[in-house]
Amino acid sequence: MFGYLTVNKPEMKIKDYERYRAYYCGLCRRLYKHYGKKGQLTLSFDMTFLAILLNGLYEPKLHSGKHFCGLHPTKRQKVMCNQLSDYAADMGMLLTYYNLLDDWQDDKKLKSLLLADGIRKPCMEIARRYPRQSRAVRDYIKKLSVCEGENTDQLDRVAGLTGKMLGEIFVFREDEWSDDLRTMGFFLGKFIYLMDAYEDLSDDLKNERYNPWSFYAKSEEFDQRAETVLTMMMTECAAVFERLPILKDIEIFRNIIYSGAWTKFEIAKNKRKGSEEE
Repeated sequence: MFGYLTVNKPEMKIKDYERYRAYYCGLCRRLYKHYGKKGQLTLSFDMTFLAILLNGLYEPKLHSGKHFCGLHPTKRQKVMCNQLSDYAADMGMLLTYYNLLDDWQDDKKLKSLLLADGIRKPCMEIARRYPRQSRAVRDYIKKLSVCEGENTDQLDRVAGLTGKMLGEIFVFREDEWSDDLRTMGFFLGKFIYLMDAYEDLSDDLKNERYNPWSFYAKSEEFDQRAETVLTMMMTECAAVFERLPILKDIEIFRNIIYSGAWTKFEIAKNKRKGSEEE
């Protein structure tokens, strides 16, 4: 994914950040266990958020421990993981695989093709276990390509594709929570897509690549409009989250939703202002 569902570390208590890192390292550990070093390359903040969210909602037993890793060879890192970490790992693999194939088809990047081929076999097994989620990712890639080919200026339409896809990813299983999880994933997906497009706008304009914000970028009120649209998406997401019966790790969730997810927007907005003043 895009890596926007992360924490704002300076605003967190130390104990909450350490617990977040344990989830993150736990996901990395499960990726390595099931898919090796290639699997670890798919590690993302977004799927860490999903693992924490599902654990907060379903509250299964978490397995904890301490392990060495290549990035921290001198000190063992605390890890927390379980079967929901495995699910988040599988979804991260699936998303990475189809995105790599899309990069190859669109831009003929040989590196993307080779990386996709390296994880093809396990991803086909993941697709077999999770046909609904796999179908959602494949449909998303196809429909997004159509929107880009049409050069559509419809923000809601193109962002909604990411929303629908992530909504299916968020639904671990169909039960009493599936509607809320699907809705939360939908608005988070729209937020993520539009945030990524906002951050990439300058480069996309320079290189004449498709970006739905490009149709509105010349407006004097553009940055305010973008922030308003993004705020609407996150407000809808937060409304769903606050009605879920989640008590565990609540401060981590609120840090990500109300603060962490916005950190890159502020950086991108300040960068745009700096470019305009030069």
